[in-house]
Amino acid sequence: MHSPNTSGTLPREIQTVVVGGGILGQCVAGFLAEEGREVAIIDAGRPEGTTTNAGSLHVQMQSRFMRMHLDQVPALESGLHLYPKAVEFWFELQRHLDADFGLKASGGLMVAESREQLDFLAKKAERERSLGLDSKILDRDELSQIAPYLGPAVVGAELCAAEGRLDALKANMALRRWVRRVGVMVTGETSVDRVSRDGERFKLDTSRGTVRAATLVIAAGPGSLALAEPFGLTLPVESEPLHMNITEPTDLFMGHLVQHADRMITVKQLSSGHVVIGGGWPADLSPSEDYAVVRLSSIIGNTSLAQHIVPAIGGLRIIRSWAGINTPTGGPGILGPIHGAPNAFLAIPGEAGYTLGPLSARLVADAVLGRRPTEDLAPFSPSRFR
Repeated sequence: MHSPNTSGTLPREIQTVVVGGGILGQCVAGFLAEEGREVAIIDAGRPEGTTTNAGSLHVQMQSRFMRMHLDQVPALESGLHLYPKAVEFWFELQRHLDADFGLKASGGLMVAESREQLDFLAKKAERERSLGLDSKILDRDELSQIAPYLGPAVVGAELCAAEGRLDALKANMALRRWVRRVGVMVTGETSVDRVSRDGERFKLDTSRGTVRAATLVIAAGPGSLALAEPFGLTLPVESEPLHMNITEPTDLFMGHLVQHADRMITVKQLSSGHVVIGGGWPADLSPSEDYAVVRLSSIIGNTSLAQHIVPAIGGLRIIRSWAGINTPTGGPGILGPIHGAPNAFLAIPGEAGYTLGPLSARLVADAVLGRRPTEDLAPFSPSRFR
């Protein structure tokens, strides 16, 4: 599933153009249009930054990432304060749009299967508390009181109160209705091949012709790498295809977002009863690299591990598997003005980008409008990659 897939008329002159129609691009465009800006989204319709997601609302640090990329932990910690605010902002946006995203913030459990894993989580929780998160360690007896659905191999867990989940399909549809309602022009199936200066305006050479705009927002996920190069930036963004599964609906039995201290897994149940299984299992790009495709080994491995952690899943049928593109940045997002290029902005949310998307978009939109964002954007400045 891609973001706006409407082959609308390509504007030749526009006040503001947003390149990329993923979660962040749509929200930036919507916020700007609500303020009276003339805005167009140009989206390639291929898996760069999309709205494809499993719906986890992440707050605590991912222990597996910390073990694999110890050198990047300080950068991860520097942006940690944004995550609980991002979850709150999802609720604010839901109220603002008078929509139902299927939001629930009933806490996230990162489970351990060994004493060593639980000790690691204890140190992580202590560090996170010092950074302002509401996290604590539960032993097996305490865990059984609130999460009896967990399997016998689990010996304890870290509980992060602010985590939760949403129904990404509901949220994405509501956002699409919103951007159209506020007048955003959406042009899908159109790639932007080159960006350059044309006097005071930006010139975008696209697969369907040339567009000129006074303000440029690049929100194209991994595709932002090539678009930012003319501004002297080398962005550390990658294209990471990931795999997800969803089961048939069943009675509601689990209220938490469940993750693992050392293995790739996220499990949560939507209010519809469907159980969504993800957690970073790899997918592939098609030979033409136009779309992401599922991988059989990930279907088997992902669902087998989910059944091990939450045995009740074993009796459910998988009704759909899909793949999307994650855009890792190696730490905090890349947000704000491109210094030396007036009226050009970057909007890439960073790790757990779907969680951070709407809040990051609000911060960038405020910068575009000349307002002071509610968060200091200096740590997220694109200039650090010049």
